[in-house]
Amino acid sequence: MAHPLGIDFGGSGIKAAPVDLDRGEFAAERVRIPTPRASTPDNVAAVLGELAAAYPRSGDGPVGVTVPGVVRHGVIGSAANIDDSWIGTDAAQVFGSALGRPVHVLNDADAAGLAEVAYGAARGHTGLVVVTTLGTGIGAAIVHDGTLVPNAELGHLWLDLGEGAEPRAVHAESWAANSAREREDLGWEEWAERLSVYYATLERLFSPDLVVVGGGVSKKADKFLHLVRTSVPLVPAALRNSAGIVGAALAASRA
Repeated sequence: MAHPLGIDFGGSGIKAAPVDLDRGEFAAERVRIPTPRASTPDNVAAVLGELAAAYPRSGDGPVGVTVPGVVRHGVIGSAANIDDSWIGTDAAQVFGSALGRPVHVLNDADAAGLAEVAYGAARGHTGLVVVTTLGTGIGAAIVHDGTLVPNAELGHLWLDLGEGAEPRAVHAESWAANSAREREDLGWEEWAERLSVYYATLERLFSPDLVVVGGGVSKKADKFLHLVRTSVPLVPAALRNSAGIVGAALAASRA
């Protein structure tokens, strides 16, 4: 049986690899193609065709594709760092036509969440797991006993800074994402203070059993994660840059 193909569509690059679902690892070398400057549905679909052609042994097996936006039954509801023409587009239909086989489409953070629960830092954990990705924004996935609750968009929460603070409320990802740390040149302790507010808010709203902290900055978790104040266990992501591809392939296989 051919390995399912996972494709991670982001604002700067589109990456693909077949995935061995027994191990949660790539079954062949990953291929990356830069995202077209005009990242319209037709242009991206053409890139997906190139990527699929790089893995002829995947045959007509399942394909999963992540998109940086809300995805409802294959239709895109928002567009972060990609062309606005994606909004309202049936990506599953566009990609399926380009590849000549069914394609399962899901939010990129949701794919990362599935991968971390199945193979990574949350493997073996029951109950409610929240997986967050700290990058340009804040992505999030909610998984309960292995079942994904899609399109959480927890980076768009408003955070209450309490009495006497100016401004009183801030937009979570604008204030606490890794991009905010870099833009404002925050030290690790300063940034951890902001993350403490963010994760305390998640704790109040969802009472998770475990929170996984992902994104590229998670490889530096030893510099900041222990400084974040919360009573919920926080652990760094394990799969890092492979999570999107692995999660997409897993979701496609299950679909």
